[in-house]
Parts: sequence; structure tokens; C-alpha cells
Amino acid sequence: MIRGKRFEGKVAIVTGSTQGIGYSIAHRLGLEGASVVVSSRNQENVDEATQKLKGQGIQVLGLVCHVSNAQHRKDLIHKTLEKFGKIDVIVSNAAANPMAGKSIATIMGTQESILDKMWEVNIKAPILLMQEAAPHMKNGSIIFISSISAYMKIILDSSQLKRLGTPEEIAAAAAFLASDDASYITGETLVVAGGIPSRL
Repeated sequence: MIRGKRFEGKVAIVTGSTQGIGYSIAHRLGLEGASVVVSSRNQENVDEATQKLKGQGIQVLGLVCHVSNAQHRKDLIHKTLEKFGKIDVIVSNAAANPMAGKSIATIMGTQESILDKMWEVNIKAPILLMQEAAPHMKNGSIIFISSISAYMKIILDSSQLKRLGTPEEIAAAAAFLASDDASYITGETLVVAGGIPSRL
């Protein structure tokens, strides 16, 4: 159950947010009062997510953005400021993981072009987006969402709760970190993994 409006009057950009965890984060922030900017590489997905959020009374702007595209990142910032006048929260959720569920032998044989893509999308793009947005954020929050996929049985066997987490549970953690409730937390990794041992 969602209580309160911790993001009333705030503006949040969530990348990779038309489906799954990203959508759930945008939805959660919107239900708590934020104006949200959703984005993905696919216009049809952007339109569908925008309409769903609007249907729940959430103020939303939908934009096509491939985070590794410099002009797309600039447009994301510019159009957000044009529409809402400020940026309070950025959740960097967009990611590429073509190695999910692959064996170590497959990973060791990964082509350099795939590694370059992972670097561009997962590391370089979020940092550049943060740099571009920073001048427009006074006391804002920036959150990086890391998604690690593995074989389902391994996850279930390792979890203390013996179930998979939901996108809504990740969204709840992201909303906490972006809120004033987490004002004295910075530079930390919050593991949301149902008790699965982590070395992060």
C-alpha cells in the first residue's frame, strides 16, 4: 500500500521506463505525486506507457531516448525542462545485458563489439546523462538501477524468501532512495534481493 505524497511537486526522469522495473518505478513515483518522464528506444512502447500512466491521473511526458545517443540524452533533459521547468530525480534504469544467463565459456568468448555496447549503455551513458542533468538539479537524487539476471532455480534456491522479487518491490526501494527519507544516504548500494547473499 502506498501512503503519502513524498514527491508532490517534484519532477522525475526514469530511463528505460516503458516496461518492467523502469515502468514500475515511474508508476510508483507518479502515484506519490511526481511528474514523471518515461523513455525508451521504441515510440510505440513510449506511447503505451504514457497512456497507462495518464489513465491513473499521473502527469507524464513520454520521450524516445536511446541513452547511448548523445542527442537523445540532450533532448531528454531539454524537453523535460521545457515541459516541467526543473529536474528533481533521475533514475538510470536503461541497461543492456546480452550476457544474461550465459555460461562462463560463452562470456569469455564475447565479441568486443558486444562489450563495447554494454560499456556504452550501462556505464558511459548514465554518467554522461548525470553530467548533463547536474547543472539543472539543486538538491536532486540520482539513482542507478543494476539488474542482474541468472537462472531462475539458482535465484530461488539462494533466496531466503524462496520467491522472485517483483518490479514493484524494486520500485519501492527506488522511491525510498529518491525521497527525503533517504536524505542522509549517498554513494551506497542497496541490495534488494530477498536475502540472496551479495558481495556488492
